Amino acid sequence: MAMRTALMLSCMSLALMGCVGSSDDHHTPPSTVQVDLQRYQGTWYELARLPMFFQRNCVQSEAHYGLREDGRIDVINRCMEKDGEWNEAQGVAEAQVPGKTDKLWVRFDNWFSRLAPNLTKGEYWVLYHDKDYRVALVGHPNREYLWLLSRTPAITDQTREQLLSIARKQGYDTSELIWRQDPATAP
Repeated sequence: MAMRTALMLSCMSLALMGCVGSSDDHHTPPSTVQVDLQRYQGTWYELARLPMFFQRNCVQSEAHYGLREDGRIDVINRCMEKDGEWNEAQGVAEAQVPGKTDKLWVRFDNWFSRLAPNLTKGEYWVLYHDKDYRVALVGHPNREYLWLLSRTPAITDQTREQLLSIARKQGYDTSELIWRQDPATAP
């Protein structure tokens, strides 16, 4: 059980931040927005995500970001599985281009990233955030991965529709989104 959980956490941590080396089926990459990392840090709840194998048992996920003195960001991703058990993965994010905060590399601390560090950087593109940093859209440039994030576990229907509209305009298929669940009602 411990080995299965460790392996799942390692894989999940990569999946939460995107895949490396995937091709983009769209001719134009999605547009991104610059981020004030000071305001972006803190807890974000995953409201919805595009389906991913490594998150298949997650009914609730959240990310905790903390700005470091060196300008990078500490990342802690947590996933509650259907059985109510939490799994956690820790990593570090940094700008893909120094001085730009819209596109980040994320690497999680696990056995695979220590074995092949250059192959385990996930792309974390910030596609949208509101002016108050209450909601955000994060995706991968290949449009296979998307996360709708909020500072709270629930949002209004109006905010939900706004995020979905922005995602669709960016070329993401929102019909396949998996929404946050109450573990008591998860299948």
